[in-house]
Amino acid sequence: MNKGGWSWKRQFGVTNAKRRVSRATGIPWTKSGRQRKVGGLIWKLFK
Repeated sequence: MNKGGWSWKRQFGVTNAKRRVSRATGIPWTKSGRQRKVGGLIWKLFK
């Protein structure tokens, strides 16, 4: 389990890149985030 400190993803900018892509497209990067967004859209259609 990681308790903080050095991260190779942070070191090479992976985290920042994912954050920028998510904000630019409006689509979450994580699987659960995408599922939540799609579920919300479907819910709005049938409401």
